[in-house]
Amino acid sequence: MAATVEIDESHGAGETLTHGISNSNFGSSDAANLVAANYPITPGNNSYEKWQKFHVSAMGGSSKIKTLKVWRTTALGGSAVHVTNAREAGYAGAAVYATPVATDSSVATQAMPTSEPTGANLGIGGSLAGEITVAGSSDYLVHQVQSDAGDIAGASTTMHYQYEEVA
Repeated sequence: MAATVEIDESHGAGETLTHGISNSNFGSSDAANLVAANYPITPGNNSYEKWQKFHVSAMGGSSKIKTLKVWRTTALGGSAVHVTNAREAGYAGAAVYATPVATDSSVATQAMPTSEPTGANLGIGGSLAGEITVAGSSDYLVHQVQSDAGDIAGASTTMHYQYEEVA
């Protein structure tokens, strides 16, 4: 039996946690599962940061979850950039939750990979070599879309979340 893994998202000043989000849409609102068309990012502004975690709610027959990878495919359009705290080298450890901002993120400062990383780029317990061996969560994945005034609203991209499961 496989482990049960979901993506959780935190938002708000008091950290409201939403388990098992249905989408990772960016927008002009700090909310989980948002409909981007209802909260478009005005060209020249940023989305609110997303604060997400891999969450293992049950190990099933697995002994560990490791090698967490996140990336996106497809272009954003215009000169918009997608930034993150995920990285394969120089990992700064676990980020401490802070109220998501729509100004330039001080946590998400690296370009989001646009192809599958060769190794883990999101940590567990502050380390890229970390493992989840009982129900629990990864470090925060913090990411944000930053747009330019000349961009056109309405671009979409596909996020990929991957992990290695050991029986």
